[in-house]
Amino acid sequence: MLIQDGSEQTTKTRGGFRLALWLILMLVGGLLAIAGVASSSPLLLKASGVTLFAAFAVGLFLNELAGYRFTFWILLANIISLLQPQWFISIHGFSLTNSWLLLMVIQLIMFGMGTQMSFRDFAQVAKMPHGVVVGLCCQFLIMPLIGFALAKLFGFPAEIGAGVILIGCCSCGLASNVLTFLAKGNLALSVSITAISTLIAPIMTPLWMKILAGSMVYIDPAKMSLNIIKMVLVPIIAAFVHDWLTNYGRSVVRSVYIAAAVSVVWLVFLMSGGWSWLQSITLTDGLVIKLLGLPGYFAVAVCFGLIYHYLTKRYPQIEKWMPKVSMAGIVYFTLVSTAEGRDHLLEVGLLLLFAAFLHNTLGYLLGYWGSRMLGMNRRDARTIAIEVGTQNGSMGIGIATEMKKLATLGLASIIFAPLMNVTGSILANYWRKSELEEST
Repeated sequence: MLIQDGSEQTTKTRGGFRLALWLILMLVGGLLAIAGVASSSPLLLKASGVTLFAAFAVGLFLNELAGYRFTFWILLANIISLLQPQWFISIHGFSLTNSWLLLMVIQLIMFGMGTQMSFRDFAQVAKMPHGVVVGLCCQFLIMPLIGFALAKLFGFPAEIGAGVILIGCCSCGLASNVLTFLAKGNLALSVSITAISTLIAPIMTPLWMKILAGSMVYIDPAKMSLNIIKMVLVPIIAAFVHDWLTNYGRSVVRSVYIAAAVSVVWLVFLMSGGWSWLQSITLTDGLVIKLLGLPGYFAVAVCFGLIYHYLTKRYPQIEKWMPKVSMAGIVYFTLVSTAEGRDHLLEVGLLLLFAAFLHNTLGYLLGYWGSRMLGMNRRDARTIAIEVGTQNGSMGIGIATEMKKLATLGLASIIFAPLMNVTGSILANYWRKSELEEST
């Protein structure tokens, strides 16, 4: 027994030493980063990168930080891209920010997130309509208006300020569902708000961007709406095809197979000269062409979902990999987008970081008290607060990429995404502990 107690004490001592070392390395690395940005010193920035990388290595072995490991990867990707941006701009002449490549990456991210959802999530709305309406109102009122106020208050350059508004106009991300679970909030309400906000994002995001950021950067609402459908809804539909084939009856499965057959015929038609013919009979190559292209994207989604379904039946472990595939895609986005916008980021980085922190924390605060004022109980108000403060950074980066303004319009999303993971985890764990204390 004494030997066991001694072993436990030794383990605790080692854990305490690693935690203290991690805190010291993070503090020193942060101070070096601030000094490096303030003085534009490459030497201090590299010293900061080495120190923070060492902190990252130590953090991997800390059980206390297990929930923050993905955030570590994001922070590390930011540091490496700031120090060596040329590594992530192009490889042998091939641009790593190629628009088709980034589109496929973001669709893969959204597909991976979609596999963690179910079509039944939408059915939850009927069971709690008041909470969903309150959550959506808070989501699409608080964050866009805070973003606009911060962009004006800090006087950012036009495209960077528009990026602050953009992240506020995006739907809430799936990270909110994980944070709500950690906070012991209303998970069903969280999933419902996330699902509906994603569904209506093609309408709400372009509308708010036109109203609030139209004077800062040119906004084509119809084009942006189509891009969001292509980036977000199409891959989620592909994930739902798998869900329908797995969890629903014969009539639904039969309908999916019919849709797949029609999709194959349509794709064969397009690849056999049909697309060129459609382009030739239209009077413009703008919005009409993009609208004509959407059925092709949906057809690919149906076929991809069907193929994925059969792959999971043969290799069940694929389903466990999909969240990690989404995380890998987010890390890739962080690497290339930070490298692309490095110069602008060094110019306004600290100020933009502070603005993102205010945007995020005010979202939590106003989301909580706004929902409380609208009659929500404390548990549901915490859920809505997390939904409001947690935005879909990948959507923001994807929209900036489609607008060819990743280096400026995408900066706020690049900073907001890792920041919200840190603050959200801290808030969720605090609420979880307070919930446990209140129940004992």
